[in-house]
Amino acid sequence: MGNFYGYIRVSSTDQNIERQRLDLLRWGIIEKNLFCDMQSGKDFNRPQYQRLKQKLKEGDILVIKSIDRLGRSYNDIQTEWRELIKSKGIDIVILDMPILDTRTNKDLIGTLISDIVLQLLSYVAQAERENIRQRQAEGIAIAKAQGKHMGRFPSPIPKEFYPVYDKWKQGAYTLNSASKELGVTISQFRTMLKKHELAINEQTRDLPPETDKG
Repeated sequence: MGNFYGYIRVSSTDQNIERQRLDLLRWGIIEKNLFCDMQSGKDFNRPQYQRLKQKLKEGDILVIKSIDRLGRSYNDIQTEWRELIKSKGIDIVILDMPILDTRTNKDLIGTLISDIVLQLLSYVAQAERENIRQRQAEGIAIAKAQGKHMGRFPSPIPKEFYPVYDKWKQGAYTLNSASKELGVTISQFRTMLKKHELAINEQTRDLPPETDKG
């Protein structure tokens, strides 16, 4: 009997993993065997997925909430699926699609049906990713046409940043709580930190050297 592992993926740190996590725990995966990445599913170059893959050995079972959590590239999903099953010798369970449970339906007809379903869901996963990118591009174009700022947090840094920065520097705020206080993402807060600290360093460098008047 092999070990059971669960894999969780969301596209960014702003998204919540809890629904996937609870479903996997309810299924019977123990907490220490859960692996989670917070990045795009465009390819499989994800640190936690690669760490999980190194742990998997013949007879183990990998459980995932849905096929798009595994990835969003049609060809890559097909290749990865076959590598895990044939080269690694593991089984895969997709909770949202019970027919994609490689522990069952191992006869010729069952395998054929599973392959067809896998191809269809892989296509849907990639199509959804392309639709998301298209909607993002359209949203950016509309925002730019309306004169809204897109991309990195604008300069100058807002005055509300400085008291929050002081509290963060003193340890009263974490990155997360400081970002929430300002109403920005952690990434935007990091950008402001870099700009502010770079400005401080430049000011320090430009100060005239002290002279000994004694």
